[in-house]
Amino acid sequence: MKNRSVARLLFADTIDMGGMPVRQPFPTQQVEQIDPFLLLHHHKTKMPEGVIPHKTGVDPHPHRGFSPVTFVFQGGVHHRDSRGNNSIVYAGGTQWMNAGRGIVHSERPPKDIMERGGVQEIVQLWINTPAAHKMDQPEYMPLLAEDTPEVAEEGVKVQVIAGEFEGIKGPVKTLSPVLALRLQLQEGASYTFHIPSDYNAFLYLVDGALQVAGYGLVDGLHQVVFNQDGESITVTAKADMKGLLMAGKPLQEPVVASGPYVMNNQTEIMQAMRDYQMGKFGILIED
Repeated sequence: MKNRSVARLLFADTIDMGGMPVRQPFPTQQVEQIDPFLLLHHHKTKMPEGVIPHKTGVDPHPHRGFSPVTFVFQGGVHHRDSRGNNSIVYAGGTQWMNAGRGIVHSERPPKDIMERGGVQEIVQLWINTPAAHKMDQPEYMPLLAEDTPEVAEEGVKVQVIAGEFEGIKGPVKTLSPVLALRLQLQEGASYTFHIPSDYNAFLYLVDGALQVAGYGLVDGLHQVVFNQDGESITVTAKADMKGLLMAGKPLQEPVVASGPYVMNNQTEIMQAMRDYQMGKFGILIED
């Protein structure tokens, strides 16, 4: 089975997102999207003593037309939305939301963040929704660490969040074919991941270091984008590492994005803005 070659290596530079520093390997001027994946943000912070959780994190904001997915690596995320969902997911868990026709949500640290160490580390990935499903009803899917199936062998732990991997089906049902894997490899461990040949794929290293077969060493805070020229990806951990391996079948549809809305044309963007202003996304009142 042929290993994929590497198309690009992207460093996760720090940007300012409304006063919150986040690392963003893509989009960049070189890589606008990795169809169907639109954006990746990596945020890590130490919460100061005496912090009031409901005054930190991300305030209520709208989305339409894609799935914002939050992978929790440290700490926890308290999700509330205008559909009445109210859930906390801690480290090792995932918050998966299909924004559909429109939803308002907030993401904040849980009240017990200090008791759990005070460190908050998340990766948020935006996954495009096919045009046929952009106006579906919104759906929110919290997935706890203990409810996430995994493939485990010596030095290797792979959580299967969505898609099928090694005969295991991830619990999250996606609106287009997507494989979502959370990786944890100990130094010296190797693994070969089998990826459908018609999927785009990337690997983001939250920390640690990997040797990617046929390419070389990749350090933490880098994203490896693979060419669509093979059915497998082989890696060896050069230091204990955590990360994400994401793959998805390209939608090959036009993308027009404006802030929290991702649609197929400018008219649909303008409609999203009007609908939000008219209250059609619902109202979120945080408790």
